[in-house]
Amino acid sequence: MIGEAEMVETPSGLLPDGAGWFVVNVRDTAWAKNDQLGAGCRFESTDNPFPELGINLRVLKPGQANAMYHRESSQEDFLVLAGRCLLLIEGRERELGAWDFVHCPPNTEHVFIGAGSSPCVILMVGTRNPDGEVFYPVSGLARRHSAGVDEGTSSPPEAYAHVGPFRAERPPDWDELPWS
Repeated sequence: MIGEAEMVETPSGLLPDGAGWFVVNVRDTAWAKNDQLGAGCRFESTDNPFPELGINLRVLKPGQANAMYHRESSQEDFLVLAGRCLLLIEGRERELGAWDFVHCPPNTEHVFIGAGSSPCVILMVGTRNPDGEVFYPVSGLARRHSAGVDEGTSSPPEAYAHVGPFRAERPPDWDELPWS
């Protein structure tokens, strides 16, 4: 029988302490924020990550990218829950809105950019692969949106060298979000 994980309070919200099932409301879970890359919650602690599936919510204000333009060797899927965003994918740009679903097979180049006049909320799900690879290719399109690298690299620290760290902090603008 699988037991329930204890939820512990952190400065930015609740996280599970140990393995097991749990229930947590998005408003109560731990969040991290970055001025360039938006705010997000991962539902898992760094000490006890989910072994098979990465899942998180990302809230992007207009102009914020969720990452640097990249491709991963594992599948990723995305569902826009609220707001509008731009999807830069394989050198093309698509506008997305609530309930648009994006499937990225392994090695699909992509990034999301907040658009419109309010925050965009995206559910992000990816396969966990300890041998997985990531690559950040040069893309003029991504660079025009401040989401691209100057030189291609497989090193996340190099790709994000110009971006400050995430801060353990709940989004201050809860009233702008769809669950308020």
